[in-house]
Amino acid sequence: MTAATPQGLAPGPVPEARPAPAARLGRWHGRQLDPRRNGLNAVRLALAVLVLHAHTYYITGRGVGPHVDGENLGGWAVFGFFAISGYLITGSRWRNGLAPYLVHRVARIFPAFVVCLVVMVVAVGPVGYLALHGTLSGYLTTPTTPANFVFSNLFLHMNAYDIAGTPGDVPYPGAWNGSLWSLYYEFLCYLVVGLLALIGFFRRSVWALAGAWVLSVLGHAGWTHGVGTLLGGNSDAQLLLKLLPLFLGGALVERLRHRLPLHWAAAAVSVAGVAVAVWALDGWGAQLTAPLLAYALIWFGSVLPIPGLLRRHDVSYGIYIYAFPVQQLLAVAGASTLPLLVFDATALALTVPLAVASWLVVERPAMRWARRSTTPQRA
Repeated sequence: MTAATPQGLAPGPVPEARPAPAARLGRWHGRQLDPRRNGLNAVRLALAVLVLHAHTYYITGRGVGPHVDGENLGGWAVFGFFAISGYLITGSRWRNGLAPYLVHRVARIFPAFVVCLVVMVVAVGPVGYLALHGTLSGYLTTPTTPANFVFSNLFLHMNAYDIAGTPGDVPYPGAWNGSLWSLYYEFLCYLVVGLLALIGFFRRSVWALAGAWVLSVLGHAGWTHGVGTLLGGNSDAQLLLKLLPLFLGGALVERLRHRLPLHWAAAAVSVAGVAVAVWALDGWGAQLTAPLLAYALIWFGSVLPIPGLLRRHDVSYGIYIYAFPVQQLLAVAGASTLPLLVFDATALALTVPLAVASWLVVERPAMRWARRSTTPQRA
């Protein structure tokens, strides 16, 4: 599996919800996550940069990069994204009705995604086409046409990766954005949690949620033992069952947050538990220990000191959705021969302005609109 294709793992950051108020519970009893003063934005940003780095191997023709348990670094970053999102999004769902919850989720993920698609056909695709053909003649009519690229991908499920047959003459041809595919499965996870919260016993009992998580783990672990055949070998179901346990693992930690104060020792044990499971279980250790992974990441976010500017502004989503096309443009320009980390740094430097613009112009206004539209107005 690779992080640069639908069969690999390279989304999705798309969080926003606020968990319970912070509380210092004593030296040996840990703390709870402060919803306003935490380092989760930095954790997500680091995961987005890790995805960028993983993609550099593919885009520059250096192979697939380091792998652990069949996943490259981008795949593990995606696991982290889903675990954190499960924690944050579940808190949002349990505090809100289904309609406001869905409005917030759509506003968080869709506007920036659609704008990214448009930017790719207006600015990115033409550069690749011109570099390949020396002219823009035929750009609008060559399959996959720019219009078809936008409309076939409009509802998150990525059905096309090239634009007018570009990029070409690069080490990793035929795909302008190998990161966007995972957003579809993230949104499916949103829907799963949204629907579970409609069922009374899921709201009342954490054991019901734990049961849903266990079933998702069994579904993934049993894919090659009959589950895949039962589901007709559907690739969407396979990827959802791979990622849903991570999301529900984070959700489970959120529901247990008052009983599981965040402490460094417990985080260390969690990391060790994940490592042992990944070593011992072929292909499903991360899913089985998803709550431990989520706990460790949330703990790290609770203690990581970051500037207030980074706490207020989350550019991880923008980094995630724009890094791949920027990296491909660098490859089109012949920069794929640069040293690996130099290529990384150059791509990141060019991606950050796009991510900042996405946050300030698209993401934050959309989120503010969602809050206004779902907040009851005073008479």
